[in-house]
Formats: sequence, structure tokens, C-alpha cells
Amino acid sequence: MYPPPPPAPHRDFISVTLSLGQSYDGSKSWRRRSCWRKWKQLSRLQRNVILFFLTFLVLCGLLSYISVADQWRAVDGRSAEERKARPADPPVLPAPQKADANPENSPGLLPQKPQRHFRRGPPNLQIRAPDKDSKDRRQDDTRRRDEVVGDARQEESTQRTVVSWRGAVIEPEQGTEPPSRKAEGPPTKPSSQAPGIQNQPASPNERQRAVIDAFRHAWTGYRKFAWGHDELKPVSRSFSEWFGLGLTLIDALDTMWILGLKKDVDVNLFESTIRILGGLLSAYHLSGDDLFLRKAEDFGNRLLPAFQTPSRIPYSDVNIGTGAAHPPRWTSDSTVAEVTSIQLEFRELSRLTGSKKFQEAAEEVTRRVHSLSGKKDGLVPMFINTHSGLFTHMGVFTLGARADSYYEYLLKQWIQGGKKETQLLEDYLEAVEGIKRHLLRRSEPRKLTFVGELAHGRFSAKMDHLVCFLPGTLALGAHHGLPADHMELARALMDTCYQMNRQMETGLSPEIVHFNLYPQSDRKDVQVKPADRHNLLRPETVESLFYLHRLTGERKYQDWGWEILQSFNKYTRVPSGGYSSISNVQDPLNPQPRDKMESFFLGETLKYLYLLFSDDPALLSLDAYVFNTEAHPLPIWAPPRVG
Repeated sequence: MYPPPPPAPHRDFISVTLSLGQSYDGSKSWRRRSCWRKWKQLSRLQRNVILFFLTFLVLCGLLSYISVADQWRAVDGRSAEERKARPADPPVLPAPQKADANPENSPGLLPQKPQRHFRRGPPNLQIRAPDKDSKDRRQDDTRRRDEVVGDARQEESTQRTVVSWRGAVIEPEQGTEPPSRKAEGPPTKPSSQAPGIQNQPASPNERQRAVIDAFRHAWTGYRKFAWGHDELKPVSRSFSEWFGLGLTLIDALDTMWILGLKKDVDVNLFESTIRILGGLLSAYHLSGDDLFLRKAEDFGNRLLPAFQTPSRIPYSDVNIGTGAAHPPRWTSDSTVAEVTSIQLEFRELSRLTGSKKFQEAAEEVTRRVHSLSGKKDGLVPMFINTHSGLFTHMGVFTLGARADSYYEYLLKQWIQGGKKETQLLEDYLEAVEGIKRHLLRRSEPRKLTFVGELAHGRFSAKMDHLVCFLPGTLALGAHHGLPADHMELARALMDTCYQMNRQMETGLSPEIVHFNLYPQSDRKDVQVKPADRHNLLRPETVESLFYLHRLTGERKYQDWGWEILQSFNKYTRVPSGGYSSISNVQDPLNPQPRDKMESFFLGETLKYLYLLFSDDPALLSLDAYVFNTEAHPLPIWAPPRVG
């Protein structure tokens, strides 16, 4: 029998089973404790690197989301615009209305509840490079379409394709009888065969490029800090409002066309004022786009309630939303300049639309002012009462503020209408003789010819910079056949206006000067009072330089304008964008920027400088166009076609 086997050795051990992610009770607490233990085992440097990397990933993800969202919103906005879908929020202003004999009854002038409306961001400006081949291709395409397509509407569309940002403008129509919309349909598109700006050189010359650079710089400031507002405050990088209608935006439209600058944006043209009506009409003539004409007609309808006064002399103010018109709060007077400087625009609006109410309202003012007593050899007082229709503040005569453009528009209406309205010409010629007789003097010691003021028989040697429009106006009249001594006076006054700039330490004219009349004095010809030392970037001097150079061909006028542009760049240009008015033209070390860029700097000053530096007389020919007081070119009405 076998003995029993020895007993197995006794082993003491513990069996441990690890579960991945779960404890025996089914929870995840074990995993969290394990990860936390591993995190604590890392060094501080390792933990910081991991935290930095995670933060970086979060920020990248957030920025990517914002960028994608913005792109989708932009694409959605553009596609909605391209589909011409109805905007979710309609504009504040009422819909355009047709002509109504009684504007106050027009439903388009009833007040509406303000609503939000879609606005796009500001555009950048681009110059379209001259491309002869592409231009030829466009012309070939146009000819082929004309051969294939006989429909009149498509012909008009074809004509529009010929008009480029640097291309042709409207030719004054041979028939000047105002068209009847009912009988003839919409006005004819501007023709591409006009002697306008199509003959502009392929590329601007050096001085013109300097103006383009100045415009770009000014536009950059406006686009960055004042988009959609009236005026830029370049120093504080903000804006100021006058009417809240985007003055700078619309006032600069046709300047951009003339300079060859492309503005790729839809503009809310309701944001404009009476001084912008000319800009809309000019933009229509330069572009051929019916949009500008439609908006001009709509805006003209909104302005008509201002003429509903007992005297038919318009109120100074009108609400373009409600149609409520009124004089200033402190008086029932309007200034003579403001009621007699609207005729060019209203007359042209009637010619284009076939609605005579605009022209009739404006010309009634001209007729009434013509028949008034209180003038002095063609010179008019500065104020007129809207209730009585009579001049007020009698005995004060100036060619400066509140009266200046009355004289300018007498001549320009006569030119605009084909030199047929003899009453306008007679009033203008009488006024020029009145200026010579009562307001003209010569300074000491340089014998500068200047235009002063007359107050109750007492002469004042005070001359506003605004009066520097006069040399250009006189030269324009002489060009159109008026007496030769008008050109002689224009030359003399042009020298004076240049000296008003030249004799200042900054090379920029003050707002007002006083001339020395005493030969025994050692004083300079041009004297400036402390309150008048500011410069507002005004255009009048360069405006007249443009006319004098265009009509005489003398290069010195271009050189004088170049000096003024250089002074603008040196003393008023703000590095961040824009140009600022200054308070002291006599202190080149501290000209004291005023932090305001007037809209007319873009609308007039730079436009006239650009035209001044052009050697092409066909660029907005003075035989084809007349410039309104805001430098917006309008066509001269051609004589009616014979036969």
C-alpha cells in the first residue's frame, strides 16, 4: 500500500483585477483618480505647455468660426441683393412719387414711422487701368449686339456698356425742347459720342496723379471714421453731422467719375440735400445710369414744398420726409444766394423728366427777384423775406457770403439755356457794371485789384475768400462772347486771389482779408484779423485757376494751383486719413487743425485741381458743360434741330 502524498506547500497571495474605466460598482471615479494622479505627476513646465496648447486651439477655433460666419453673412447679403429680393427692413423715406401740381398733397410726402434699413460697409476706391484692347472688344461686342438685337430697350442697354468709369459722357441733345414722358417715354440715355471726358489721356499726368493721391487719402479717412455721415473729423477720427444725410458721400460722386475712381458700392441716395441734387444729375450724365435720374426726380419732389410760401420765395428749410417747410427759427428771411442758386438744377431736372413744375418753381423766383426794388446798379441785398417777397436789410451789398452765387447763376443760366434768355444776361451785365462802380478798389503798395463791400454808402476793404469765384465767372462770360474787359478784370482778380494765398506763411488763404488802402503805410497789401485766419479747404481760388488756365492756356495758373495743393498736403493732411480745416494760416509751426473736413473739399476743391492740371480742353469742355456752384457739371442745352 502506498503512503499518502505529502501535503502541497501553502501559498499566500492576493489576486487583483483591474477594470478599464469602471470600478466594481460600475462608476468612472477610478479613471478620474488615475488621470488626476498622472496630471500631478507631470512637471510644472509640462503642465504649462499643455495648457498653452489647449488655449491656442480654442482661440483658433473661435476665430475660424467668426470668419466663416462673416463670410456666410456677406454671401447671403450679396445674393439677396443680386436676386433683387425685397429687403427685410424697408428704407425710412417714402417711395418715389411722380410729379404733382400740388406737392403738399403728394402721398409720398406723408410722414412714415422710422424703420431700420440695410446698409453696406464703405467701399475702397480703385482706378481702372486703361485697357485699349478691352475697350475695342467692348465696342466690337456693342456693334455685334446692335446688328443682332433690334429691340430699343436692348439698344439702350448696349449704349450703357460703352460708358466706362473713364469713358464717355452725355452729348447735349440736338433738340432741347423738354421731352414729354407720356408721348416719348423715358429720357434718352447719355450718348457715348459727346465731347466730354472720353478724350482724357490714357493715364493722368504727374500733377493729376497727385490730386488722385490726395482724394484717395481724404476718402480713406472718410471711409474709416465717418462713413454715411456728413463730414469727417480727421484729427479725432470721428464725424460731425449737419443734416445727417451723408453730404460728403454724395457730394464726391462725380469727382470720383472724373478722376477715374471706381466706387463699388450701392449708395443710399436718399441721404442727400439740395446741394446734392446737382451731384445726382451730374452723376446721371457722366454714367448714364437711370438710377441717379430717378433719385434726383424723387428728391426734387421732396424739395418742392419749400416753394409753398405766400410770395413763392422758398423757405430755407424743408423736411424731405414729411414735406414740412419753414424758415430759420430766428427769422422769416431767406438769403438771396440760396433762393437764386437752385435754378440750374431744377431747370435741368425738368428738361430730363419732362415735368415742368421744377423749372417753373425755380424760375418764378428769378422773375420776382428781377422785378424787386432795392438794388443798386444790379447789386442785390443779402436777404429776402419769404412772406412779403421783398428784400430786407437794405443798403448792404457784397459778393461774399449770402449773395455770391446769385451773380454766378445769372450768367450760368444764360449759358445753360443756349444764350437765349436776355433778361438773365442783362441782369448779369448790369451787376458787373455795379461791381466796377461801387465795389472795386486797388490796394497799396502792390496795386492789387479787389472787391470790397458797401454798407449804407460806406465802403469796406473786406473781401471774403468766397469772392474768388468771380475771376472764373468773368472769364467764362468773356469766353461766351461778353466784353473783353471782363477777361482783363478776371486776370487782375485772379492775381489778387493768388496773393491771398501766397502772402500767408502756410501758403493758404484765410477766410476773410482786409486790404490796405493807404500808400504811406508800410503795411502789406493783405491784412488778416485774428478771427479770420482760418482756412476751410475752400475751392474758390482753384476754381478760378481752372477757368483761367482752360480759357487762356497759360501754364502759370497750373503752377499756382500746384503750390496750393502742396500747401494743403503740408499743413492740412492728416496721416491717418483725410484733410482738416485749420485755424491759423499764419502759423506754419502750429496751424491748429480744426478736426473737420468739409464735403466740398472732395466735391469741389480736388475736382477743380484735377481739371486744372489736365492739358485736355475736351475734358468736360466749357462749350458743352456748365458747372453749378458745387462744381457738378451739367450739359449746356443745344439749339433745337432745324428741319
